[in-house]
Amino acid sequence: MTGGTAGAEQPAPVDTGAHRLAELARLFLKLGTIGFGGPAAHIAMMDDEVVRKRGWLTREQFLDLLGATNLIPGPNSTEMAIHIGLTRAGWRGLVVAGTCFILPAVVIVLSLAWAYVRYGSLPEAIWLLYGVKPVIIAIVIQALWGFTTKAVKGPLTGAVGVAVVGLSFLGVNEVLLLFASGIVVMALANLRGPWARPTGAVALAGPVMLATSPGAAAMASTVAGAPVSLLGLTAFFLKVGSILFGSGYVLLAFLRADLVQRWGWLTDQQLMDAIAVGQFTPGPVFTTATFIGYVVAGVPGALLATWGIFFPSFVFVAASNPLIPRLRRSSWAAGFLDGVNVASLGLMATVTWQLGRAALVDGVTVGLGLVAAVLVFWLRLNSAWLVLGGAFAGFVLKLLA
Repeated sequence: MTGGTAGAEQPAPVDTGAHRLAELARLFLKLGTIGFGGPAAHIAMMDDEVVRKRGWLTREQFLDLLGATNLIPGPNSTEMAIHIGLTRAGWRGLVVAGTCFILPAVVIVLSLAWAYVRYGSLPEAIWLLYGVKPVIIAIVIQALWGFTTKAVKGPLTGAVGVAVVGLSFLGVNEVLLLFASGIVVMALANLRGPWARPTGAVALAGPVMLATSPGAAAMASTVAGAPVSLLGLTAFFLKVGSILFGSGYVLLAFLRADLVQRWGWLTDQQLMDAIAVGQFTPGPVFTTATFIGYVVAGVPGALLATWGIFFPSFVFVAASNPLIPRLRRSSWAAGFLDGVNVASLGLMATVTWQLGRAALVDGVTVGLGLVAAVLVFWLRLNSAWLVLGGAFAGFVLKLLA
């Protein structure tokens, strides 16, 4: 009897808070270490791990979090990690998931920054990207396919998604596309009948659109060659993390306006090298701040810049996440988020096309992409193994070249 009782109680610890935190730490340390390819690839990997493999979220829940993430400033993939951590294990999960996703990239970028300052150049990384990029394209396309079957709920959302792809290629602002899509679907679905069945969550619209003001990064007068200040460096990256929407190109514009033109803390070449490091290392592109902080003010500057650019994301997610389930029953909020979700997929499709043009540059990379597509679509091979395999293939091919 005692043995039977012990056997019945044995599975209980599996769902404890400590176990969930350990699961989150392991998962996001892994994703932060092998997460090459930028936000689209990171989100695809999270979908694979969290929805398909572990079942922590449904595809609809994942899309709702993704839509909400697109409506707040900051790095999208990092905020998705924070959302998942908060949903899975409360505020402790929020801290663990976000920190563990960021930490590997910070360590790698800090090491590269040390080498850069000491030797004056970046270590060669082209061999790594050569094999990894084609694999990333296959992973992202597989995730896009899974998202589309859930996000396109009828003719209205389908038409909005197609329109977003076209307007994105024409250079229309992505934040404007997200909000406009949400408003169009919300209005037409509720005022003109059920074009598409609403099943969404929350509208997080508001004053955050003011953050895209073109003058946000140039409010003060130019002070060429201003002395470096740790307080000023931290405040600058807090500002960037609090107001920045968009891609790494938008980040580049913000950084150049202040760090190069206004204060003279960096040269254009140093800034481009910093952006390159953020692009070819795994994890969030925003770890560019770590590199810049080290170049400008050593280890203290690196740590403070990193904290400054990522801290707002934790605050925004903590504030917005509870609203999602609370407003699920609102047909207006559901319509808005349905529009944002399908617009997010349209933007993701545009980015995937652009990444594909940069990644599939010859017969070898096309071949790697096709092999990866077979492995991810038909054999459902784990994305982590695909990324590592791509890196290894790139290394071998460069040695044989």
